[in-house]
Amino acid sequence: MIKILLSAGEASGDLHAAALTKAILALEPTAEIYGMGGEAMRAAGGEVVFDIKDHGVMGIVEVIRKLPQLYKLKKDFRKLMQDRRPDCFVTIDYPDFNMRIASMAKEMGIPIVAYIAPSAWVWRKGRARDVAKLVNKVASIFPFEYDLYKAAGADVEFVGHPLVDIVKLHISETAAKAKAGKRDGHPLILLLPGSRIKEIKNMLPPMLKALKIIKAKNPGVDFVVPRASTIPLGMLKELIAVAGVEVHIVEGDTYDIMSVADVALATSGTVTLEAALCGLPSVICYKTSAITVAIARCLVRIPHIGLPNIVAGRQILPELIQEEMTPDNMAKEVLNFLEPSEHARIRKELKDVVKKLGKSGAVERVAKLILKQAGEHK
Repeated sequence: MIKILLSAGEASGDLHAAALTKAILALEPTAEIYGMGGEAMRAAGGEVVFDIKDHGVMGIVEVIRKLPQLYKLKKDFRKLMQDRRPDCFVTIDYPDFNMRIASMAKEMGIPIVAYIAPSAWVWRKGRARDVAKLVNKVASIFPFEYDLYKAAGADVEFVGHPLVDIVKLHISETAAKAKAGKRDGHPLILLLPGSRIKEIKNMLPPMLKALKIIKAKNPGVDFVVPRASTIPLGMLKELIAVAGVEVHIVEGDTYDIMSVADVALATSGTVTLEAALCGLPSVICYKTSAITVAIARCLVRIPHIGLPNIVAGRQILPELIQEEMTPDNMAKEVLNFLEPSEHARIRKELKDVVKKLGKSGAVERVAKLILKQAGEHK
């Protein structure tokens, strides 16, 4: 029996882990897949040994605060690898922690595949070389990422972006509109405040203030927010109640909701690319501790943080970062995207972004790559 150890540290990674678990099991039904993930990975047939609800963090300062817990998790991973001896270890995003686990796996002679690899094109220049020395294979999801890792000496393969496979609609347009609370002739604004509790606390209150401004200027607009599995429902309800604005909370079918919404207010991250695949214009926002931002500004090497902008090679979606993320600015950008001509223009731009993500079948290609690595190890 082939044994695959996966490590995904947050909700977006859990979706990738789930898709990968399904693809591996379709190719190798007897494979044993286990590790760190969440509800999606579990539903796909993977064994969740470490649940992401207990380990997701954001920002440099927040990571420092959680170091004791992360240190224990690292020790637990070591024991898991010693006890169950996987044939391949797969890192899925969550780079700083996962690369530390990869280092332990390398010591034990376990093959390593980096999937949703560390964003060396964003951070320190030597990161790609560090990853290249550590892992057996990089499954690259962006063309420009492939070039960077290839130049760093990595054994890298461009597989295309998995979201092309993952972002699919599951219910009818009529059902999606009903679930989202979409009324004919009324704009629907989708809130995407994040999948971590810290993000919700940082991002949602100012977003909700922006909604009040939008509502005052366009009384016919409606609002909806999908609840990430990692966020307690009670927390969302309490923050919305305090803000004094009506927001419909939905569970599941997020991509279907994206497909019928008109504009999104989104925390920077994978979700902005998911929205792009659904043709949904987003106002990209981000706000964290001042220390985290100061450090990041010294290290980040690219002019944009939004994934659709990075893929496009220029800014096509507005980015409201830190002090620029004010309710007035968010409301202004959302209202601009509701203008018919601007809405049509940006949807065309998003189609061009999607074309650059590669053809469908990325997840199956990664699954085959992982099984090949595992098979060679046995």
